Amino acid sequence: MANNNQLISLLNKKIDDMSLKMEKMKFVDYVYFLEHPRKMLWANFVGGLARGFGIAIGFTLLGAIAIYILNKIVQINLPYIGQFISDVVDIVQKSQRNVR
Repeated sequence: MANNNQLISLLNKKIDDMSLKMEKMKFVDYVYFLEHPRKMLWANFVGGLARGFGIAIGFTLLGAIAIYILNKIVQINLPYIGQFISDVVDIVQKSQRNVR
């Protein structure tokens, strides 16, 4: 009888531990999405749109900052860096002429 009580208390403790772990994993949300696949698709679609929009905005801002910094470097006319940047600009302009 005492052995059965120990086993029951051990099982109760394990069940409590499992329920806490499942709550931390948000297991209920996972099961909800499995039961409603359209909602999962919608959530993933909206998340993908947000990530794509964020990447586009971030790339645009970083590109603008890089062009601004390069423009200032050329205006300062640093000996090696300014020459390198002007060479790169010339190469890009020549390649654009060849494409047309």
